[in-house]
Amino acid sequence: MSKESRVKDLSLAGRGREQLYWAERNMPVLMEIRKRFEREKPLSGLTVAACLHVTKETGVLVRTLAAGGARVVLIPSNPLSTQDEVAAALAQEGVYVYAWRGMSEREYYNAIGFALSFNPAITLDDGADLTATIHKIRYGVRDQSIEYVYEVAGPLDGERLVSGLRGGTEETTTGVIRLRALKNAGKLVYPIIAVNESYTKYLFDNRYGTGQSTWDGVMRATNLLVAGKNVVVAGYGWVGRGIAIRARGLGARRVIVVEVDPVRALEAVFDGFEVMPMDKAAEVGDIFITATGNIRAVSLGHIFKMKDGAVLANAGHFNVEIDVAGLERVAVAKKTIRPYLEEYTLPNGRRVYLIGEGRLVNLVAAEGHPSEVMDLSFANQALAAEYIAKNKLAVDVYKLPDEIDREVARLKLKTMGVELEELTEEQRRYISSWELGT
Repeated sequence: MSKESRVKDLSLAGRGREQLYWAERNMPVLMEIRKRFEREKPLSGLTVAACLHVTKETGVLVRTLAAGGARVVLIPSNPLSTQDEVAAALAQEGVYVYAWRGMSEREYYNAIGFALSFNPAITLDDGADLTATIHKIRYGVRDQSIEYVYEVAGPLDGERLVSGLRGGTEETTTGVIRLRALKNAGKLVYPIIAVNESYTKYLFDNRYGTGQSTWDGVMRATNLLVAGKNVVVAGYGWVGRGIAIRARGLGARRVIVVEVDPVRALEAVFDGFEVMPMDKAAEVGDIFITATGNIRAVSLGHIFKMKDGAVLANAGHFNVEIDVAGLERVAVAKKTIRPYLEEYTLPNGRRVYLIGEGRLVNLVAAEGHPSEVMDLSFANQALAAEYIAKNKLAVDVYKLPDEIDREVARLKLKTMGVELEELTEEQRRYISSWELGT
Protein backbone atom coordinates (compact mmCIF):
# COMPACT_ATOMS: atom_id res chain seq x y z
CA MET A 1 0.00 0.00 0.00
CA SER A 2 1.27 3.49 -0.87
CA LYS A 3 2.40 5.59 2.07
CA GLU A 4 2.14 8.79 0.05
CA SER A 5 -0.18 11.56 1.20
CA ARG A 6 -3.45 12.18 -0.60
CA VAL A 7 -4.81 15.73 -0.53
CA LYS A 8 -6.97 17.79 -2.87
CA ASP A 9 -4.27 19.99 -4.37
CA LEU A 10 -0.64 20.44 -3.26
CA SER A 11 -0.53 23.82 -5.00
CA LEU A 12 -2.68 25.14 -2.12
CA ALA A 13 0.23 24.68 0.31
CA GLY A 14 1.30 28.34 0.19
CA ARG A 15 -2.12 29.48 1.36
CA GLY A 16 -2.06 26.76 4.00
CA ARG A 17 1.24 27.99 5.42
CA GLU A 18 -0.26 31.48 5.84
CA GLN A 19 -3.23 29.95 7.69
CA LEU A 20 -0.86 28.01 9.95
CA TYR A 21 1.15 31.17 10.61
CA TRP A 22 -1.99 32.99 11.74
CA ALA A 23 -3.02 30.11 14.02
CA GLU A 24 0.46 29.90 15.55
CA ARG A 25 0.33 33.64 16.31
CA ASN A 26 -2.77 32.95 18.42
CA MET A 27 -1.77 29.67 20.08
CA PRO A 28 1.06 30.70 22.45
CA VAL A 29 0.65 27.81 24.91
CA LEU A 30 1.12 25.17 22.24
CA MET A 31 4.08 27.10 20.89
CA GLU A 32 5.70 27.07 24.35
CA ILE A 33 5.16 23.30 24.50
CA ARG A 34 6.68 22.98 21.02
CA LYS A 35 9.88 24.71 22.18
CA ARG A 36 10.29 22.13 24.94
CA PHE A 37 9.37 19.25 22.61
CA GLU A 38 12.06 20.38 20.18
CA ARG A 39 14.67 20.13 22.96
CA GLU A 40 13.49 16.95 24.69
CA LYS A 41 11.98 14.87 21.82
CA PRO A 42 9.53 13.00 24.12
CA LEU A 43 7.81 11.28 21.16
CA SER A 44 10.96 10.16 19.40
CA GLY A 45 10.50 6.95 17.43
CA LEU A 46 6.71 6.85 17.91
CA THR A 47 4.02 6.97 15.23
CA VAL A 48 1.01 9.09 16.14
CA ALA A 49 -2.21 8.64 14.16
CA ALA A 50 -4.42 11.72 14.51
CA CYS A 51 -8.08 11.49 13.45
CA LEU A 52 -9.01 15.15 13.92
CA HIS A 53 -10.65 17.99 12.02
CA VAL A 54 -7.96 19.05 9.55
CA THR A 55 -7.91 22.75 10.34
CA LYS A 56 -5.16 25.32 10.81
CA GLU A 57 -5.34 24.78 14.59
CA THR A 58 -4.90 21.03 14.17
CA GLY A 59 -1.93 21.83 11.94
CA VAL A 60 -0.26 23.64 14.84
CA LEU A 61 -0.75 20.55 17.01
CA VAL A 62 0.61 18.26 14.29
CA ARG A 63 3.70 20.44 13.87
CA THR A 64 4.21 20.31 17.65
CA LEU A 65 3.99 16.51 17.73
CA ALA A 66 6.45 16.31 14.85
CA ALA A 67 8.80 18.68 16.70
CA GLY A 68 8.64 16.20 19.59
CA GLY A 69 10.04 13.49 17.37
CA ALA A 70 6.83 11.75 16.28
CA ARG A 71 6.02 10.43 12.83
CA VAL A 72 2.54 11.88 12.37
CA VAL A 73 -0.30 10.52 10.23
CA LEU A 74 -3.25 12.90 9.90
CA ILE A 75 -6.74 11.95 8.73
CA PRO A 76 -10.06 13.80 9.12
CA SER A 77 -12.70 13.12 11.77
CA ASN A 78 -15.48 14.53 9.58
CA PRO A 79 -15.91 14.36 5.77
CA LEU A 80 -16.71 18.07 5.46
CA SER A 81 -14.35 19.76 7.94
CA THR A 82 -10.99 19.59 6.13
CA GLN A 83 -9.30 22.85 5.15
CA ASP A 84 -7.64 21.72 1.92
CA GLU A 85 -4.93 24.36 1.98
CA VAL A 86 -3.82 23.24 5.46
CA ALA A 87 -3.80 19.57 4.40
CA ALA A 88 -1.58 20.51 1.44
CA ALA A 89 0.86 22.51 3.57
CA LEU A 90 1.27 19.72 6.11
CA ALA A 91 1.72 17.08 3.41
CA GLN A 92 4.43 19.21 1.83
CA GLU A 93 6.20 19.37 5.21
CA GLY A 94 6.42 15.59 5.51
CA VAL A 95 3.31 14.81 7.55
CA TYR A 96 1.43 11.79 6.16
CA VAL A 97 -1.96 13.30 5.29
CA TYR A 98 -4.99 11.57 3.77
CA ALA A 99 -7.71 14.21 3.75
CA TRP A 100 -9.76 16.48 1.55
CA ARG A 101 -13.03 18.33 1.98
CA GLY A 102 -16.12 16.47 0.78
CA MET A 103 -15.02 12.87 1.26
CA SER A 104 -17.52 10.10 0.59
CA GLU A 105 -18.14 7.50 3.29
CA ARG A 106 -15.87 5.13 1.40
CA GLU A 107 -13.04 7.67 1.16
CA TYR A 108 -13.45 8.57 4.83
CA TYR A 109 -12.89 4.96 5.94
CA ASN A 110 -10.15 4.55 3.34
CA ALA A 111 -8.40 7.34 5.27
CA ILE A 112 -8.74 5.39 8.51
CA GLY A 113 -7.21 2.41 6.71
CA PHE A 114 -4.32 4.64 5.62
CA ALA A 115 -3.66 5.66 9.24
CA LEU A 116 -3.84 2.10 10.59
CA SER A 117 -1.46 0.83 7.92
CA PHE A 118 1.29 2.70 9.80
CA ASN A 119 0.69 0.59 12.97
CA PRO A 120 0.53 3.63 15.26
CA ALA A 121 1.73 3.64 18.87
CA ILE A 122 -0.59 6.50 19.89
CA THR A 123 -3.98 7.55 18.54
CA LEU A 124 -5.54 11.00 18.85
CA ASP A 125 -9.26 10.87 18.12
CA ASP A 126 -12.22 13.23 17.78
CA GLY A 127 -15.48 11.31 17.90
CA ALA A 128 -13.86 7.84 18.33
CA ASP A 129 -14.21 6.64 14.72
CA LEU A 130 -10.54 5.65 14.60
CA THR A 131 -10.65 4.02 18.03
CA ALA A 132 -13.91 2.19 17.29
CA THR A 133 -12.48 0.90 14.00
CA ILE A 134 -9.47 -0.53 15.85
CA HIS A 135 -11.86 -2.34 18.19
CA LYS A 136 -13.93 -3.69 15.31
CA ILE A 137 -10.78 -5.12 13.72
CA ARG A 138 -9.65 -6.59 17.03
CA TYR A 139 -13.02 -8.34 17.51
CA GLY A 140 -13.31 -9.52 13.92
CA VAL A 141 -16.24 -7.33 12.86
CA ARG A 142 -16.56 -7.16 9.03
CA ASP A 143 -19.09 -4.45 8.24
CA GLN A 144 -18.96 -2.09 5.25
CA SER A 145 -16.73 0.42 7.02
CA ILE A 146 -14.13 -2.27 7.69
CA GLU A 147 -14.23 -3.37 4.06
CA TYR A 148 -13.40 0.22 3.10
CA VAL A 149 -10.54 0.24 5.64
CA TYR A 150 -9.09 -2.95 4.15
CA GLU A 151 -9.23 -1.51 0.63
CA VAL A 152 -6.34 0.76 1.58
CA ALA A 153 -4.66 -0.99 4.52
CA GLY A 154 -5.00 -4.56 3.34
CA PRO A 155 -5.95 -7.23 5.90
CA LEU A 156 -4.91 -6.14 9.40
CA ASP A 157 -4.08 -8.43 12.30
CA GLY A 158 -6.16 -7.10 15.19
CA GLU A 159 -3.95 -8.50 17.94
CA ARG A 160 -0.78 -7.16 16.34
CA LEU A 161 -2.39 -3.77 15.82
CA VAL A 162 -3.46 -3.51 19.45
CA SER A 163 -0.19 -4.86 20.86
CA GLY A 164 1.66 -1.92 19.31
CA LEU A 165 -0.63 0.68 20.88
CA ARG A 166 0.58 2.48 24.01
CA GLY A 167 -2.60 4.51 24.33
CA GLY A 168 -4.87 7.08 22.79
CA THR A 169 -6.77 10.28 23.46
CA GLU A 170 -10.33 11.39 22.80
CA GLU A 171 -11.31 15.02 22.18
CA THR A 172 -15.12 15.05 22.33
CA THR A 173 -18.03 14.26 24.60
CA THR A 174 -19.53 12.02 21.92
CA GLY A 175 -16.31 10.05 21.61
CA VAL A 176 -15.91 9.63 25.36
CA ILE A 177 -19.46 8.25 25.55
CA ARG A 178 -18.55 5.60 22.96
CA LEU A 179 -15.34 4.69 24.75
CA ARG A 180 -16.99 4.39 28.15
CA ALA A 181 -19.56 2.12 26.51
CA LEU A 182 -16.67 -0.07 25.33
CA LYS A 183 -15.17 -0.07 28.81
CA ASN A 184 -18.49 -0.86 30.49
CA ALA A 185 -18.99 -3.76 28.09
CA GLY A 186 -15.55 -5.09 29.04
CA LYS A 187 -14.29 -4.66 25.46
CA LEU A 188 -11.84 -1.75 25.69
CA VAL A 189 -8.49 -3.05 24.43
CA TYR A 190 -6.07 -0.17 25.01
CA PRO A 191 -5.86 2.83 27.41
CA ILE A 192 -7.50 6.12 26.47
CA ILE A 193 -7.14 9.57 28.01
CA ALA A 194 -10.43 11.46 27.83
CA VAL A 195 -8.99 14.89 27.04
CA ASN A 196 -12.56 16.19 26.83
CA GLU A 197 -12.85 15.81 30.62
CA SER A 198 -9.99 18.22 31.33
CA TYR A 199 -11.22 21.51 32.78
CA THR A 200 -9.11 23.50 30.34
CA LYS A 201 -10.86 21.65 27.53
CA TYR A 202 -14.56 21.51 28.26
CA LEU A 203 -14.92 24.72 30.26
CA PHE A 204 -13.40 26.73 27.41
CA ASP A 205 -13.47 24.79 24.11
CA ASN A 206 -16.98 23.43 24.58
CA ARG A 207 -18.50 26.58 26.04
CA TYR A 208 -16.66 29.55 24.54
CA GLY A 209 -15.24 27.91 21.41
CA THR A 210 -18.42 26.14 20.29
CA GLY A 211 -20.59 28.98 21.53
CA GLN A 212 -18.89 31.43 19.17
CA SER A 213 -18.11 29.15 16.23
CA THR A 214 -21.61 27.66 16.07
CA TRP A 215 -23.13 31.10 15.61
CA ASP A 216 -20.38 31.98 13.15
CA GLY A 217 -21.50 29.00 11.05
CA VAL A 218 -25.21 29.82 11.33
CA MET A 219 -24.68 33.43 10.33
CA ARG A 220 -22.31 32.65 7.44
CA ALA A 221 -24.77 30.10 6.05
CA THR A 222 -27.91 32.23 6.43
CA ASN A 223 -26.87 35.88 6.95
CA LEU A 224 -29.94 36.14 9.17
CA LEU A 225 -30.32 38.54 12.09
CA VAL A 226 -30.41 36.70 15.42
CA ALA A 227 -31.80 39.67 17.35
CA GLY A 228 -35.55 39.40 17.82
CA LYS A 229 -35.74 35.68 17.01
CA ASN A 230 -36.68 32.72 19.17
CA VAL A 231 -33.71 30.37 19.52
CA VAL A 232 -34.11 26.77 20.67
CA VAL A 233 -31.05 24.96 22.02
CA ALA A 234 -31.34 21.19 22.46
CA GLY A 235 -29.03 20.12 25.26
CA TYR A 236 -27.54 22.17 28.10
CA GLY A 237 -24.14 20.60 28.52
CA TRP A 238 -21.13 22.87 28.14
CA VAL A 239 -21.71 23.19 24.39
CA GLY A 240 -25.39 24.03 24.84
CA ARG A 241 -24.53 26.55 27.56
CA GLY A 242 -22.14 28.35 25.24
CA ILE A 243 -24.65 28.47 22.39
CA ALA A 244 -27.43 29.75 24.65
CA ILE A 245 -25.23 32.44 26.22
CA ARG A 246 -24.15 33.71 22.79
CA ALA A 247 -27.75 33.68 21.53
CA ARG A 248 -28.73 35.97 24.37
CA GLY A 249 -25.73 38.20 23.66
CA LEU A 250 -26.79 38.45 20.00
CA GLY A 251 -30.17 39.78 21.07
CA ALA A 252 -32.41 36.73 20.67
CA ARG A 253 -35.94 37.53 21.78
CA ARG A 254 -36.32 34.20 23.58
CA VAL A 255 -33.72 31.51 24.28
CA ILE A 256 -35.41 28.19 24.96
CA VAL A 257 -33.50 25.17 26.29
CA VAL A 258 -34.67 21.59 25.77
CA GLU A 259 -33.19 19.17 28.33
CA VAL A 260 -33.84 15.66 29.68
CA ASP A 261 -31.58 16.02 32.73
CA PRO A 262 -33.35 17.73 35.68
CA VAL A 263 -30.16 19.26 37.12
CA ARG A 264 -29.12 20.78 33.80
CA ALA A 265 -32.67 21.97 33.18
CA LEU A 266 -32.72 23.63 36.61
CA GLU A 267 -29.40 25.29 35.87
CA ALA A 268 -30.78 26.62 32.58
CA VAL A 269 -33.75 28.12 34.43
CA PHE A 270 -31.46 29.72 37.03
CA ASP A 271 -29.29 31.04 34.20
CA GLY A 272 -32.35 32.89 32.94
CA PHE A 273 -33.47 30.68 30.05
CA GLU A 274 -36.85 29.11 29.34
CA VAL A 275 -37.04 25.31 29.53
CA MET A 276 -39.65 23.20 27.76
CA PRO A 277 -39.97 19.93 25.79
CA MET A 278 -39.13 19.98 22.08
CA ASP A 279 -42.79 19.31 21.20
CA LYS A 280 -43.66 22.75 22.57
CA ALA A 281 -40.46 24.51 21.51
CA ALA A 282 -40.96 23.31 17.92
CA GLU A 283 -44.06 25.47 17.60
CA VAL A 284 -42.38 28.75 18.59
CA GLY A 285 -38.72 28.49 17.54
CA ASP A 286 -37.13 30.34 14.63
CA ILE A 287 -33.65 28.83 14.88
CA PHE A 288 -32.99 25.34 16.28
CA ILE A 289 -29.52 24.16 17.28
CA THR A 290 -28.87 20.64 18.60
CA ALA A 291 -26.07 19.86 21.05
CA THR A 292 -27.12 16.63 22.75
CA GLY A 293 -24.85 13.90 21.39
CA ASN A 294 -27.97 11.80 20.89
CA ILE A 295 -30.06 10.65 17.97
CA ARG A 296 -33.14 12.54 16.69
CA ALA A 297 -33.17 15.34 19.24
CA VAL A 298 -35.19 17.01 16.48
CA SER A 299 -37.48 14.37 15.01
CA LEU A 300 -39.66 14.46 11.91
CA GLY A 301 -42.66 14.98 14.16
CA HIS A 302 -41.01 18.08 15.62
CA ILE A 303 -40.18 19.41 12.15
CA PHE A 304 -43.82 19.17 11.05
CA LYS A 305 -44.77 21.45 13.97
CA MET A 306 -42.28 24.18 13.02
CA LYS A 307 -43.04 27.56 11.54
CA ASP A 308 -42.57 28.27 7.85
CA GLY A 309 -38.95 29.38 7.57
CA ALA A 310 -37.50 27.60 10.61
CA VAL A 311 -33.71 27.09 10.47
CA LEU A 312 -32.09 23.84 11.66
CA ALA A 313 -28.44 23.41 12.64
CA ASN A 314 -26.43 20.80 14.52
CA ALA A 315 -23.48 21.49 16.83
CA GLY A 316 -23.03 17.85 17.91
CA HIS A 317 -20.29 15.65 16.51
CA PHE A 318 -22.39 13.30 14.37
CA ASN A 319 -25.15 14.15 11.90
CA VAL A 320 -27.79 12.13 13.76
CA GLU A 321 -29.31 14.77 16.03
CA ILE A 322 -31.68 16.10 13.36
CA ASP A 323 -33.74 13.52 11.47
CA VAL A 324 -32.25 14.39 8.09
CA ALA A 325 -33.15 11.02 6.58
CA GLY A 326 -36.79 11.52 7.53
CA LEU A 327 -36.76 15.05 6.15
CA GLU A 328 -35.28 13.82 2.86
CA ARG A 329 -37.94 11.13 2.67
CA VAL A 330 -41.02 13.31 3.15
CA ALA A 331 -39.99 16.59 1.52
CA VAL A 332 -41.91 17.37 -1.66
CA ALA A 333 -39.18 19.71 -2.89
CA LYS A 334 -35.57 20.52 -2.05
CA LYS A 335 -33.24 23.18 -3.36
CA THR A 336 -29.94 24.82 -2.46
CA ILE A 337 -30.45 28.44 -1.43
CA ARG A 338 -26.89 29.37 -0.47
CA PRO A 339 -23.68 27.43 0.16
CA TYR A 340 -24.45 24.93 2.94
CA LEU A 341 -28.13 25.94 3.13
CA GLU A 342 -30.87 23.67 1.79
CA GLU A 343 -34.58 24.51 1.62
CA TYR A 344 -37.00 21.62 2.19
CA THR A 345 -40.69 22.02 1.37
CA LEU A 346 -42.90 19.85 3.55
CA PRO A 347 -46.21 18.26 2.46
CA ASN A 348 -48.02 20.90 4.56
CA GLY A 349 -46.48 23.64 2.40
CA ARG A 350 -44.13 24.96 5.07
CA ARG A 351 -40.44 25.31 4.36
CA VAL A 352 -37.54 24.56 6.69
CA TYR A 353 -33.88 25.32 6.13
CA LEU A 354 -31.11 22.85 7.01
CA ILE A 355 -27.53 24.02 7.41
CA GLY A 356 -24.61 21.84 6.31
CA GLU A 357 -26.53 18.56 5.83
CA GLY A 358 -27.08 18.46 9.60
CA ARG A 359 -23.35 18.01 10.18
CA LEU A 360 -21.16 20.08 12.53
CA VAL A 361 -22.30 23.58 11.62
CA ASN A 362 -19.19 25.34 12.93
CA LEU A 363 -16.84 23.30 10.74
CA VAL A 364 -19.03 22.85 7.66
CA ALA A 365 -20.23 26.44 7.30
CA ALA A 366 -17.39 28.18 9.18
CA GLU A 367 -13.79 27.51 10.28
CA GLY A 368 -14.30 25.80 13.63
CA HIS A 369 -13.22 27.18 16.97
CA PRO A 370 -11.04 30.27 17.29
CA SER A 371 -7.33 29.51 17.57
CA GLU A 372 -7.11 31.01 21.07
CA VAL A 373 -9.43 28.41 22.58
CA MET A 374 -7.99 25.49 20.60
CA ASP A 375 -4.67 26.53 22.12
CA LEU A 376 -5.93 25.04 25.38
CA SER A 377 -7.52 21.91 23.90
CA PHE A 378 -4.52 21.01 21.75
CA ALA A 379 -2.05 21.78 24.54
CA ASN A 380 -3.92 19.07 26.44
CA GLN A 381 -3.66 16.74 23.43
CA ALA A 382 0.09 17.28 23.09
CA LEU A 383 0.73 16.76 26.79
CA ALA A 384 -1.54 13.71 26.84
CA ALA A 385 0.50 12.17 24.01
CA GLU A 386 3.67 12.87 26.01
CA TYR A 387 2.11 11.33 29.14
CA ILE A 388 1.21 8.16 27.21
CA ALA A 389 4.73 7.98 25.79
CA LYS A 390 6.30 8.23 29.26
CA ASN A 391 3.94 6.00 31.25
CA LYS A 392 2.76 2.41 30.90
CA LEU A 393 -0.99 2.63 31.45
CA ALA A 394 -3.41 -0.17 32.24
CA VAL A 395 -6.41 -0.50 29.93
CA ASP A 396 -8.96 2.07 31.12
CA VAL A 397 -10.48 5.46 30.28
CA TYR A 398 -8.53 8.13 32.15
CA LYS A 399 -8.82 11.81 32.93
CA LEU A 400 -5.67 13.78 32.16
CA PRO A 401 -3.86 14.38 35.50
CA ASP A 402 -4.99 17.57 37.23
CA GLU A 403 -1.45 18.93 37.49
CA ILE A 404 -1.23 18.93 33.67
CA ASP A 405 -4.61 20.66 33.46
CA ARG A 406 -3.45 23.36 35.88
CA GLU A 407 -0.15 23.78 34.07
CA VAL A 408 -2.02 24.47 30.81
CA ALA A 409 -4.13 27.09 32.62
CA ARG A 410 -1.03 28.70 34.15
CA LEU A 411 0.69 28.88 30.78
CA LYS A 412 -2.39 30.45 29.17
CA LEU A 413 -2.68 33.09 31.89
CA LYS A 414 1.02 33.88 31.55
CA THR A 415 0.69 34.42 27.79
CA MET A 416 -2.30 36.70 28.44
CA GLY A 417 -0.34 38.81 30.93
CA VAL A 418 -2.59 37.79 33.83
CA GLU A 419 -0.99 37.36 37.27
CA LEU A 420 -2.22 34.96 39.94
CA GLU A 421 -2.50 35.65 43.64
CA GLU A 422 -0.20 33.50 45.81
CA LEU A 423 -1.03 32.00 49.18
CA THR A 424 0.94 33.20 52.17
CA GLU A 425 2.63 30.64 54.39
CA GLU A 426 -0.03 31.35 57.04
CA GLN A 427 -2.80 30.63 54.50
CA ARG A 428 -1.15 27.38 53.43
CA ARG A 429 -0.96 26.22 57.05
CA TYR A 430 -4.60 27.15 57.66
CA ILE A 431 -6.05 25.19 54.75
CA SER A 432 -3.87 22.15 55.47
CA SER A 433 -4.72 21.95 59.19
CA TRP A 434 -7.69 20.43 60.93
CA GLU A 435 -6.96 22.07 64.30
CA LEU A 436 -7.44 25.70 63.28
CA GLY A 437 -11.00 26.99 63.16
CA THR A 438 -13.04 29.71 64.87
